[in-house]
Formats: sequence, structure tokens, C-alpha cells
Amino acid sequence: MLNYFKKLLILSLLLSSLAVVAEKKGYNIKIKLSNYKNDTLFLGNYYGDKQYIKDTAVLNSKGLFIFKGDEALPGGVYLVITNDKRYFEIIVDKDQFFSLETSNDDFTKFMKIKDSPENEIFYKFVDYNRIKFEDVSPLQKRLEEVKNNKDSTKIIKDKLQALNTEISDFKLKFIKDNPNHLMAKVFKASKDVDVPDPPKLKGGGIDSLFAYKYYKTHYWDNFDLLDDRLLRTPVFNGRLENYFKNIIMQMNDSIIANCDDMIERTRANKEMFKYTLWFLTNFYEKSQIMGQDAIFVYLGEKYYMTGQAYWVTPSVLESIKKRIAHLKPTLIGTRAPELIMPDTNDVFVSSFGHKSHFTMILFWDTDCGHCKIEVPKIKEFYDKNKKRFDIEIYAIDTDKDLDRMKKYIRDNNHTWISVSGMKTNIDYHDVYDIYSTPVIFLLDKDFKVIAKRLGIEQVEGFLQHWLEKEATEHK
Repeated sequence: MLNYFKKLLILSLLLSSLAVVAEKKGYNIKIKLSNYKNDTLFLGNYYGDKQYIKDTAVLNSKGLFIFKGDEALPGGVYLVITNDKRYFEIIVDKDQFFSLETSNDDFTKFMKIKDSPENEIFYKFVDYNRIKFEDVSPLQKRLEEVKNNKDSTKIIKDKLQALNTEISDFKLKFIKDNPNHLMAKVFKASKDVDVPDPPKLKGGGIDSLFAYKYYKTHYWDNFDLLDDRLLRTPVFNGRLENYFKNIIMQMNDSIIANCDDMIERTRANKEMFKYTLWFLTNFYEKSQIMGQDAIFVYLGEKYYMTGQAYWVTPSVLESIKKRIAHLKPTLIGTRAPELIMPDTNDVFVSSFGHKSHFTMILFWDTDCGHCKIEVPKIKEFYDKNKKRFDIEIYAIDTDKDLDRMKKYIRDNNHTWISVSGMKTNIDYHDVYDIYSTPVIFLLDKDFKVIAKRLGIEQVEGFLQHWLEKEATEHK
């Protein structure tokens, strides 16, 4: 009977302890901040290249700021922000019930942490970094002062190099000692690729592209692309942007292949997949590089219009579909939509109704201030280069005042094909994506789009380069 009561007591205590654990849902972060004259603190977090406010805490009667919520915070580097926008960082991960105490005079120097081993480890590094910065700062200042003295410069540079090596070794030890800590992941993710010397080729010499190919191949080696905590640090967005802007070949086929590759690498983690697809879609929709709108169209059709972007609302999806519909008809390499509009004699003329080597489609407006500056430059180019490039201009006046258009053409002696946008076979605003004027499209002899939205000062160089490329291809 005694054993029975002992077992019953143990079971009761076990259930009680499990109930305490079960109660610890959400987060509760207590902060005591001395010498702070305000009654409000904010909890923010990194996400991509931005920071967002997650919670607000007001000073209570016990002199504490308490951030709390019923749902756990997603792991990452968070910021405790004062009312005057100063802040210090904390790690939010598995243990979300902890407290810390520090001073507004120096967050790092006076930091004390309770019930958060993750932040204790983190602040050992932060404190170490602070001390080393105090060592490095005067040396950098001294280096500027003696920059004309080679001997002194060398001594100081050697000291700085030694400090940098020491800091690097500390990070490597941190990674080794704390492999699952978020900061270990951040340090690894921030580490650049060590490129070895290129191997000798069989016939002698070396592969001149070895360094580039090795660097690109190993660019993501130290980055855990399935750990979404890294989304809430400053590192992922910058590394992703650098990869697509500076590392991969800037040709659409190559970019698209690498987009698919990155999306597949992150697919197993919903948050990483979501951010990567969003980043790439947004990046190429806003790209100012001519022709990269085709990448946006590709991503939109492959991932959004097939339902893989599960988070997108119906209204956002509809906006993406409309944007694709506006861009797709005039992607570089596609045959431009034919335009049929009335000229000044009310005779309908086709944009394909001539046999020039090049065609410039010009959208302009007689009442547009910018057009009044640019159209005379276009006329000067046309008069000078019509025969040289065998180019014709099909100019659509988007103004609805036909008499004003005719007067402008007479007064300025336009000899190209001038038509009015009042009557048209298609809605050119949609199929040519016209939302402002002037806009220039260049077509080849087959009326395929070869360039768009160029300034007139770019047209001559572009056409010259195109002719040289054609001549090379025909050799």
C-alpha cells in the first residue's frame, strides 16, 4: 500500500511539472533598463532587408518592461528599441521566457541575462567584439595620421591584421563550441568562399574561369538555406541580392536557371521558400535592366499562376496576372503586336506597313512637357540617321486632340509615319504597357522587339552595336 501511495505521489508531481511546462506557451521577455527616462520600449525584428516592430512594452509598477504574447515568436535576431531609436540585439529562439537587465548608458557593457543560455552565449561574443573594437579603433585613427610614413603604416597594419585574425579565430571557435546557436549559423553564413589555387591543365596553363566557377559553386556552402531563423537576421537578403546581381551570369537563361535552383533549394522550408520566391519576383519586376521583365513573367507563370505561391491573396494574384498580361506581348525577342491607326488624312496605317531594317515605335503626346523636350531630339536623330540605319518611325500621338496633333506635325516638319491613338485596332496601353510618354520601342526587320524604353541618346549606339552583331553572325 505504501508503494502505491509513493507511485501516486510521483505521478502527481510528474503531472504537475508537465502542467507547468504546458503553461509556458508564447513568450515573456522581461527587461529592466536603468537610466532610461521614457516609459516605452519596442521589440522589433529583422526580416529580409528591413526591420519591423513586433511588440510594445510600457514600464510597470515594478520598474520592468515586459514583452509577452500567447504565441511563440519565430526565431531570429530581435531588437529592443528605445523611444529615441537606439537599440540592442537579443536572440529569440527556443527559450522565450527570460529576463535581462542593462543600462541606457551602455547596453552591452552592463548587460545581465537570466534564464537564457542562448543570450548569455551571444553576449559573450558581443562583449568580446566591443573590447576588440576598442583596440581596433585607435589603431585605425593612428593609421590615418601616419599614412605617409611607410614604416609606421606597416607596423600598424600588422597589428590590425593580427587583431582581425584573432577575431576570426574567435568566431571559428564560437562555431565549433556552439554549432546549433543562431549566431554560429550567422557567422558561417557570412563567411566568404576560400578559393584554392587553380589546378594545372593537362596541356599546361590554368583555367582562367576556375576562380569564378569555384566561387559560384560554393557560394551557399556555409549557408543553411532550410533554417528560417536566418530570415530574421541581416544576412540572407544581402547575400541573395549579391548572388543575383554580381555572381551569376547576367543573361536571362542563366538567371532563370539559378532562380529555379534557389527556389528548389529552399522549398523544404515554407518560410525560406516563400521569402526566396517573393524576393526574386519583386527583384525582377522592379529591375531597370532591359529585358529582365521576362524573368518576372517566367516566375509569375511558373510559380504564382500554378498555385505554388500558397500565401498570395486572390487580389494580389490578379494583379500579378494583369502585370504579366501587360508585359508579355512586348518581351525582347517577341514579334511586336501590330498597330493599325489613322494618319493625318484619316487613312489607317499599319506599324508593319513598311520594309525598313529597323522600326521605332514612338508613343508621345503633343501636350506632354517631357515630350516637348525629347521629341525634337528624336527628330534630329531621325533626320540624321534615317538612311544610315534604314529606320522608320511609327509615332502614335496619345493625345485626343487631332487638330493639335496636325498643327504640331506641320509646325515641326515631322516626316515619319504619324498616327492618332484615338482609333486603334488594339488597346496599346495594355499590350505595350504605356502609362507615360514618351516611350520608345525598337523592332528589327521582322518586327521583333529588340529594345524598349530607351532614351533617344541610347538609340544610336544600340543600333550600331546591333548592326555589328548582325555582320559578325553572317560571316
